Amino acid sequence: MRSVVTWSDTAPERDGVRSVCYDIAHKPDGTQLVTGVGSRVLVYDSSDGDLLHSLKGHKDAVYTVSYSRDGKRFASGAADKTIIIWTSKAEGILKYSHNDAIQCLAYNPVTQQLASATSSDFGLWSPEQKSVAKHKVSSKVLTMGWSNCGQYLALGQYDGSVSIRDKGGGEKVLIQRNGPVWSLAWNPNKDEPHDVMAIGCWDGTLAFYQLNGIQVGKDKALGFDPCSVSYFSNGEYMCIGGTDRKVTLATKEGTTLTQICERNSWVWCCQPRPKQNYVAVGCEDGSISMHQLIFSTVHGLYQDRYAYRDYMTDVIIQHLITEQKVRIKCRDYVKKIAVYKDRLAVQLPDRVVIYELLHDDAYDMHYRVSTKIQKKLDCNLLVVTSHHVILCLEKKLQLYTFHGVKEREWVLEAVIRYIKVVGGPENREGLLVGLKNGMILKIFIDNSFPIQLIKHTSSIRCLDLSFSRSRLAVVDESTSVLVYDLASKALVFEDKNANSVAWNTEFEEMFCYSGNGQLSIKTGDFPIHQQKLQGFVVGFKGSKIFCLHYVSMQTIDVPQSASLYRFLEQKNYDRAYAVACLGVTENDWRLLAMTALEGLSLVVARKSFIRIRDMRYIELLNRIEKGLRAGDPEVLFLAEIYAHQGKYQEAAKLYAKADRVEKAMEMFSDLRQFDEAKAWAEEYAQTKGGGDKSHVV
Repeated sequence: MRSVVTWSDTAPERDGVRSVCYDIAHKPDGTQLVTGVGSRVLVYDSSDGDLLHSLKGHKDAVYTVSYSRDGKRFASGAADKTIIIWTSKAEGILKYSHNDAIQCLAYNPVTQQLASATSSDFGLWSPEQKSVAKHKVSSKVLTMGWSNCGQYLALGQYDGSVSIRDKGGGEKVLIQRNGPVWSLAWNPNKDEPHDVMAIGCWDGTLAFYQLNGIQVGKDKALGFDPCSVSYFSNGEYMCIGGTDRKVTLATKEGTTLTQICERNSWVWCCQPRPKQNYVAVGCEDGSISMHQLIFSTVHGLYQDRYAYRDYMTDVIIQHLITEQKVRIKCRDYVKKIAVYKDRLAVQLPDRVVIYELLHDDAYDMHYRVSTKIQKKLDCNLLVVTSHHVILCLEKKLQLYTFHGVKEREWVLEAVIRYIKVVGGPENREGLLVGLKNGMILKIFIDNSFPIQLIKHTSSIRCLDLSFSRSRLAVVDESTSVLVYDLASKALVFEDKNANSVAWNTEFEEMFCYSGNGQLSIKTGDFPIHQQKLQGFVVGFKGSKIFCLHYVSMQTIDVPQSASLYRFLEQKNYDRAYAVACLGVTENDWRLLAMTALEGLSLVVARKSFIRIRDMRYIELLNRIEKGLRAGDPEVLFLAEIYAHQGKYQEAAKLYAKADRVEKAMEMFSDLRQFDEAKAWAEEYAQTKGGGDKSHVV
């Protein structure tokens, strides 16, 4: 994950009040951002940071702001002891006060009720009430938040206590912490089995509690004092900002994932933009900034096994043929994933964990931890083989054993853009490597010297080797797809508008490539077959193409009938059978069997008839093979084939051609087709040049 600043602003000091941004609130639809800086309430356009309104209403520093659930009004509270209710058009419509400075505000997520708190009390106001119901507190209230149901209000206090109150202000639960509670937030995910509250405490910890006051898990040591804790709208992740001047992304359990941003002063508030991957940040120096979070896809693929990161800390392995999935909970930030045969490598912040399959089964999905490399290994790309991991660092490749011993290093002449394991014996696997300068290399992990395959003219984007390793498919930065013959180095195919390419792992002469919303399949010298497809092709096995669309892997069944028909037209029965084995219909198998039989390609015909379980034709094949061994002419067997197919007249002509007229008459007699036999006999007699058909009869 990486973050990008989309806009930032630093409000100047006005009205003699120091510019500090203590609080931020988003309009529920995410279009506007409200913040208090100095004595002003500022309203920004969330998209581009345009300042829409600078509202004068308070006479001292604004400490807190809150937006109502319907987006029609927002409230601000300040050190001048007043609360102002504003419309969404930035018009002040109501003001009321407390006896002390307003520390925090919170609109009820269900009703229009507004809670406000000071150092001595908290109040509950709603439009239906004429007065504010106030309740005394034992210590200064620093933060507050409503539960998802809107029935309970949690107050975080300076003495370390968290008081959970009902809508009437009565205390239901009291939680005691070891330091001032400066921030708290309820997980907004309504699918969670319990209401869970995150509490940021100024003893440098983050803790989680259920509504009944029972702690969930143990305290999380942060290493700094948190000033702001907030959930993304779906409750999967948290943002934590504080005295370390950073905003950190964490899981909903509080596991630190990565840094969102680093600012120049304390971060007092950080709030995710509703339903979007943006975070607004407010600081001690009066700066307000919006950061876009870009979540990259972390995944690995080898043949029919695809592994990808989920919730930043889990790895899901998917079998692309059976569609089975298994989840591995790493409980730490997953940085890289690599898959090879029965191995799975997962890079975490301070170690690399190697998993292996429990059973030697092509469909087994049970993984166990094999070993761990207890080192922090930074890399751009991660690759795993049977007994090694390979780290890609710009121009370098580093080979490590599963015990963390560095065995070998390759320094290449340009930045590595693509790397792939292409198989090989254990401890001698081969790597296919594409560089930014267009160089394509093959590296064997037991050899210090790379082998140059092709010197291309453009930066490499994707590579794949054919089934027999004789041809290389390349996609470059100009979206060209090219196929090279590795023996002659000759270019044998070229096309445009490609983003990815993959050879069929079960058929040498077939590959596919994607791009421009199209899937293209090329078989031998035949024309390209195209169909619509969104995403990237990442694998091709038999009649199944694996396509990555955003973060989901799709398995697409593609027809092989067209290639089958073309091979049959060429009477190339062996290649036609190989294509049929990739996946065709029963009618296609019958067509192949019949066509091969007529072409007297008996081996292909037999295997095809066995596929469709046609015993009648298998018995015919047995007779034909016996006749061929006896030296009978081929035309006689063609006649038998036509007879089995119901083409009796054609069969009779072939019997006559083989001088086995009695076979034709026997066929008609067995069928009780005496009229047809008589007509054929007359025709045969005339063909022979005599009018007497008695010798035929």
